[in-house]
Amino acid sequence: MNKQIWVNPVGLNQQQLEAALRAGRKNTYLPFCFSLVESVASTNQTLWKLLDEGAQPGCAVIATQQTAGRGQWGRQWASAPGGLYLSLLLAPNLEADKSYQLTFATAWGISYQLRESGINVGIKWPNDLVINQRKLGGILTETKVNQGLITHSVVGVGINWTNPVPETGINVEMWQAAKDPKPISSLEMLAAKVLLGIECGIQCLFEEGVNILLARYLELLANVGDHICVNDLTGTVVGVTSTGELRVRLQTSESLTVITPEICLQPGTISLGYSKASG
Repeated sequence: MNKQIWVNPVGLNQQQLEAALRAGRKNTYLPFCFSLVESVASTNQTLWKLLDEGAQPGCAVIATQQTAGRGQWGRQWASAPGGLYLSLLLAPNLEADKSYQLTFATAWGISYQLRESGINVGIKWPNDLVINQRKLGGILTETKVNQGLITHSVVGVGINWTNPVPETGINVEMWQAAKDPKPISSLEMLAAKVLLGIECGIQCLFEEGVNILLARYLELLANVGDHICVNDLTGTVVGVTSTGELRVRLQTSESLTVITPEICLQPGTISLGYSKASG
C-alpha cells in the first residue's frame, strides 16, 4: 500500500482503517492515499481542490460530516454527523457520455463488498444503495472532460452509519443492532469496504468490460418487478439498457391505437421512491 496522507484524523483511526484494508484487499488496483477530516463542506469539492494542488488518482477524502453535501442533479445531500462521506479520485480516460458506467461500477462494487460481509444490500437505479427497499446511501459522480474524454472523475459516496435517517432510510447500525457478531464492527471497516468496493467495481469495468459489469449490476437491481406510472400508463421495471437507461415494460391495452410495449427512461426523469419502515 502506498504511503498514506492523513489530515486531522478525528473520528477515524488510521491504524484500524489500514488494517481493515489489508485484511480485505486481494490485489492492488488503485494506489490509495487519504485525507481524513471530521467535518467538511463537501468531500467531492475538497477533492477537486486537492486535484488542483497535485493530488493523484487513488486519493480519497473521508469525513464523518458534511455541511454542504451535494446529491444528484444539484440536490442537497443531508450529511449529518455519524455518517460516512467519502470521495475518491479516478483518471478513467473514458468517453464523456459513459460516465454512468463509473456510477454503476461503484454501486455494484460497494454492494458486492457489503453483501460479502452479510449485509443484503441492493441497488436502486441508478445510484442509490438500499436495504429492504430503504435508502442506505447514494453516489455522486462528477467528471472533468477534455476533448470528449473524462480525464478525471470524483466518485462521492455517502453511507448511513449511525447518523439519523428519515422513515424511508436505514443506517448500518440500525440494521445490524440484533446481529452478534456485527458484520461491520466499526466505521473504519465500513470505510474500507467502500474503498474496496469502488476498487473492485472499477477493476471489473476496465478489465472485464461493461457488459459483465452491467450483468452484475442487474443481479443486484432492487427495482426489477416494481410497478411504476409513466405518463398515466402503468409499467413494470424489467432492467437497465447498455447505455444506463431504465427499461420499463408497459401494460398494453386494446383501446390504444399505438402500443409501445417497452420504453427506456433517462436518469432523473422519474423518481422510483422508497419504502417506509414498518411497525
